[in-house]
Amino acid sequence: MERWTGFGSAIAGHMPLLVPLCVVLGVLFPRFFGAMSPLVPAIFAFMTFQGSLNNSLAQVIDTFKHPADLIAIILVSLVFMPLAAFGLAQLLFAGNVNLITGIVLEYSVPVGIVSFMWVGIYGGNGSLALATILLTTVISPFSIPFTLNALLGEAVAIDALGMMREMLFMIAIPALAGMVLNEVTGGWGHTRLSPVISPACRVLMLVVITANSTAMSGHVLHMTWERAEVALFILLFASTGFVWGALAARLLGRSFPTLVTMSFDCGLRNISSGAVIATRYFPGEVVFPVMCGTLFQQVLASMAGRTMMWLGREERERSRAAVEAGRAAVDAAMAEVGAGEGTAALAEGSAGSTASTPEREG
Repeated sequence: MERWTGFGSAIAGHMPLLVPLCVVLGVLFPRFFGAMSPLVPAIFAFMTFQGSLNNSLAQVIDTFKHPADLIAIILVSLVFMPLAAFGLAQLLFAGNVNLITGIVLEYSVPVGIVSFMWVGIYGGNGSLALATILLTTVISPFSIPFTLNALLGEAVAIDALGMMREMLFMIAIPALAGMVLNEVTGGWGHTRLSPVISPACRVLMLVVITANSTAMSGHVLHMTWERAEVALFILLFASTGFVWGALAARLLGRSFPTLVTMSFDCGLRNISSGAVIATRYFPGEVVFPVMCGTLFQQVLASMAGRTMMWLGREERERSRAAVEAGRAAVDAAMAEVGAGEGTAALAEGSAGSTASTPEREG
């Protein structure tokens, strides 16, 4: 078991290297790896189920009781960023509907499940991260078609009902099933089942990335300056998601852990779901911007985490000092209480001795 979980951890630790390799393999050998494409929806549903085993109803309810942070993340990630991406894409790539569609789709997908891993690594608010992932995942069958229709209108043909059905199968239903299973089993899904199937999901994620990459093979092998510019745009625009999330946390006056969560949740997307949608409902060129996000996302997350740790070092030191001062105050108070109780006991003992003396004399 330890070797199996260690294998999964090794894959997770080498994602920045493995993801580009999978993209290259998919691009170079589209016929071979393209044979796996029909299995992608079922694989993705299984991956979503495993990721949702880490959710609990209590965590979600607690976050919904104080929804300001959750609402801020949704406004930034599912409203502001799609609008900004659409506006900039129209300005920079006017005339190429496929590239614009891919860019909008890239920023219309739900928050990435992998964001929970990064939040944990850098000491963020785990409950907020889980609630955000679950909510954006569950509403995605409706939010994605709505966003594409609202921004692109009649520029592209969108099978909204078909997309909603597939998103329900791939994301919403497995997400709810994972959370419910974890709840009814008293946490068994999270503590027992999830670690067992997690390494398999890491491997399957690489399979999905490779299979989805085959759809853009011809466009990469016949690269144009416009597509190169799209790749550069995705790199730069994706990095701003982390910044917008951190700025929103600062404007709300939130603590460093919440800032970490809001930054990662606004910066990381479930790009695999976007790639699946792109390959199944749009021309191959639409996949290109989406898969560019796959190349850059993990590297950007690592850089964002290190930057936040550097910028937040003073706040973390102040918090640590406050905690230590609080502990010292509690220890001092407990010592005083103990001393007071000792003095009272000694006084009671002395009074008892004095009262018993006359009785012995009598």
